[in-house]
Amino acid sequence: LYNWKSIEVTATAYNSLAYQTSSNPHITAFGDSLKPGLKYIAVSRDLLALGLKHNTPVIIEGKEGIYLVKDKMNRRWEKRIDIYMGVDVEAAKEWGRKKVNISYGVKKDSITK
Repeated sequence: LYNWKSIEVTATAYNSLAYQTSSNPHITAFGDSLKPGLKYIAVSRDLLALGLKHNTPVIIEGKEGIYLVKDKMNRRWEKRIDIYMGVDVEAAKEWGRKKVNISYGVKKDSITK
């Protein structure tokens, strides 16, 4: 179903709080709703062109489970992901900023197009 690709990115964390995002912190740039506990990430816009599009599954080194691309970051960032951590500001601060390898699935039928 997927071809898996890997890339090294800088990973930060964010919360759905107005001072970190926008006046409507529970809605992503793609229009998805954020709820604490969901495994979602935001990606820098340069990664969209590499296949990390809306709903792409992503495995993050050092994190459990599969995350889904649900948000886009500000245009100023490159090779960067932002891991959604609900309203747990402490967890986000603890994560901080680190370089990690991620693997992401590109649907096989989208490669031939």
